[in-house]
Amino acid sequence: MGISGPRCSREYILHLARVIGRIWATAKVETLEGYRLLIVQPLTHDLADRGRPLVAVDTVSAALGQLVYFVKSREACKALDEPFNPVDAAILGIVDEVTVIEA
Repeated sequence: MGISGPRCSREYILHLARVIGRIWATAKVETLEGYRLLIVQPLTHDLADRGRPLVAVDTVSAALGQLVYFVKSREACKALDEPFNPVDAAILGIVDEVTVIEA
């Protein structure tokens, strides 16, 4: 699954997850000021847990329990206003519905 990114000419690889926690950080690097850090549990498309939870920067004001989609690696860095930052995962959207059509 991929969508064209606004700041990148190649496709983003999107991952599905559920927000399961928050991280409160009183001190952050300057490029992360104003962003929340959330703990997300990656999911398969049938909403089963996939792998270990990870920390992601929240760019969409996601809430605990919500389904979200996120990107990892360099694509995550490009999701923030300052593209040179120490981010490994960034939440880009809130999922309203998941429909899987079997072939």
